[in-house]
Amino acid sequence: MRVTAPLYALYARRLRKQLDGTALPGHVGLIMDGNRRWARQQGMANPSLGHWYGAEHAERVLSWCESLGIRYVTVFLCSTENLTSRADGEVAFLMDVVERLATDQLARPGARWRVHVAGAVDLLPASTARALKHAAEATRECPTGAHVTLAIGYGGRQEIVDGLRDLLTERATSGSTLTEVAETLTVDDVAAHLYAPEHPEPDLIIRTSGEQRLSNFLLWQGAYAELHFCDAYWPAFRDIDFLRALRSYAGRQRRFGA
Repeated sequence: MRVTAPLYALYARRLRKQLDGTALPGHVGLIMDGNRRWARQQGMANPSLGHWYGAEHAERVLSWCESLGIRYVTVFLCSTENLTSRADGEVAFLMDVVERLATDQLARPGARWRVHVAGAVDLLPASTARALKHAAEATRECPTGAHVTLAIGYGGRQEIVDGLRDLLTERATSGSTLTEVAETLTVDDVAAHLYAPEHPEPDLIIRTSGEQRLSNFLLWQGAYAELHFCDAYWPAFRDIDFLRALRSYAGRQRRFGA
């Protein structure tokens, strides 16, 4: 049955009403999966074009978050494995899309999200690294209090390794021995040396495309996050899909390992 626009809008309003007075996540992680499969489904000759539509859609999803008062969003753009295992042409196209997203959408005048970057920036092309740095600097004084972190060239395991390396270097510089570090090391010590230690841990992680795995995303920070998997490919991820994810989150009892 074809759903008409008025019925769709009515359903979206109903979902929003169901969220009134509920506990919404303060930080949402987004694994925006399925861009290439969506492009093939649309009959596009070049599946990489799905990355372009996916980037365009990311800004729309951020507007949904803003309208609901969600102030922290982390978007998984690409992993370290994506950079090393995919064809050079696809990686180059993806990096061009990331540069346009950072420059033309996130860092344009009047930007409403402060941009942060997480991942191995040194593995990126120089032009991509420059675009991301510019976006972060251009939005540093963003007055809305909303933060979006772009996880690019990112791997959760590598983030933990990098954090431990920084911690050990810091302690060694202060004169601590390895034994002393081992005897006093705490969870908070490690957390303080991750890529964005000032940000709250994610409350909800959403993955599109029907895949049900984290794929090395926010392994440390997402230890107690609620997970939601959606069958829609990322460019086809609708506001009602997002609202359903929030409704599911609001109906859960978070236990934090207890």
